[in-house]
Amino acid sequence: MSDQQIAPVPAFEPPYYAVVFTSTRTEDQNGYGETAERMEELVKDVPGYLGMDHAQTPGGLSITVGYFRDADALERWRSDAEHRSAQKRGRAEWYQSYSLHVAKVERSHGFVKEKE
Repeated sequence: MSDQQIAPVPAFEPPYYAVVFTSTRTEDQNGYGETAERMEELVKDVPGYLGMDHAQTPGGLSITVGYFRDADALERWRSDAEHRSAQKRGRAEWYQSYSLHVAKVERSHGFVKEKE
């Protein structure tokens, strides 16, 4: 088990972009884990990438929200060749369905309870 503390991506000074990727997957997940790990490594190198939150329901609905400083950062990630290749494989093999929503964040705040 990881020693990494689980916490949401912190609030940033707006404006910035949120990309919401919601999916259900097929039964065949051969190679998915390795590719997902690679994409998480790769996106961190995109200038303007701010972070990512991920959650999955027991029923199999998966939601990933990526945060980007500006439209240029988002476009760099969207057009990355290795990312495009993973998207193509995802549609062919791993995803039963998905939706993608891109939103400009105009308001953002956060809360962290202080340790007692």
